[in-house]
Amino acid sequence: MSDTTPPRRLARDTTTITAAGALGRAAPRSFFSLASGAFLLAGWAWGRTQGDGATGPFILLLLAYAAGGFFTVREAIENLRHRELKIDSLMIVAAAGAAVLGQWAEGALLLFLFSLGHALENYAMGRARRAIEALADLRPETALVRRGEDLVEVSVDSLVLGDVIVVKPDERVAADGFVVLGESSIDQAAITGESVPVDKRPVVDASEARQRPDAVGPEHRVFAGTINQGKVLEIEVTRLASQSTLARVVELVRSAENQKSPTQLFTDRFQKIFVPSVLVLVGLLLFAGFVVDEPFSATFYRAMAVLVAASPCALAISTPSAVLSGVARAARGGVLIKGGGPLERLGVLHALAFDKTGTLTEGRPQVTDVIPADGVTEQELLGRGRCRRAPERPSLGRRCG
Repeated sequence: MSDTTPPRRLARDTTTITAAGALGRAAPRSFFSLASGAFLLAGWAWGRTQGDGATGPFILLLLAYAAGGFFTVREAIENLRHRELKIDSLMIVAAAGAAVLGQWAEGALLLFLFSLGHALENYAMGRARRAIEALADLRPETALVRRGEDLVEVSVDSLVLGDVIVVKPDERVAADGFVVLGESSIDQAAITGESVPVDKRPVVDASEARQRPDAVGPEHRVFAGTINQGKVLEIEVTRLASQSTLARVVELVRSAENQKSPTQLFTDRFQKIFVPSVLVLVGLLLFAGFVVDEPFSATFYRAMAVLVAASPCALAISTPSAVLSGVARAARGGVLIKGGGPLERLGVLHALAFDKTGTLTEGRPQVTDVIPADGVTEQELLGRGRCRRAPERPSLGRRCG
């Protein structure tokens, strides 16, 4: 991430990508794919009642071709401009071959399945991006800055190093920095994975902390996007919005979207060899009539049949769809996976090592047992615990309630 792009702009960028991607690709792709399937089903059903040669079913199958092949043709043309033969090109040739053979329904089915796979892929990518947007939105848009005796609300993007921001209870911290006034507890699970809120207190020497912000102890440091769960804190900003820990995490996850898994890389290499090989084989089969005594119509039919059968629909859509679906499903459960590579490596792990006790928690404390002293009822103990804890640890107080 560049130093001039703050996280809020980054969040808008991801929104733009999703709007241009999910709305500009996933939604139209889904529409065209579903339309292709509807036309195919209607044409096939109508053809069963009308018989071969009926005009109505034929028109519906043509519409299924057009809807299913719209994006596929565009991608095939783009690949040819870069002098690349990929699965898209093979699918178009196979669908054309099926049409030449008079098997319009089979060709439409190929295009429908291929377009459906790409639509699902874009849908899964959109869900993963929305999870990243939610991470970027952890940072508030404005912050309360102390200007002498006054508090001024300013945009987070306008914060500069040395500004002192005021964070009230149950508000999110607007920037990375260190505590200069007040004691409280910070829920920083979204950034560090801490299972319970971490106590924070002011630094002893603010000038030294200002000179060496990275050397400030964890009991003094705070991060943008974390939640103040106790009293009012005053925090001196040590990093610009574009350089905060949260911004770097978001950019790391976003850049990981472009990383392909080992299986995807293998599939890409394989199709570069497979597609030209199939086209060469079909071309050779067209000349089989010079070796086998048969009419050219039979030779052509065999070559087209091989072309249609060799169309690797499953190969083209299985790996990216599976990977992106896995990433999206994990994001829905609160787990951010950096890409297909880490996701695939999880499948070959035999053991996991965690850095400390408490990492594998939900981050939501719960009361498991209540043991009152003699002469005190359980309800009295819970009530006193809630009242005593609520001002400093509202999360724990709510658990007692």
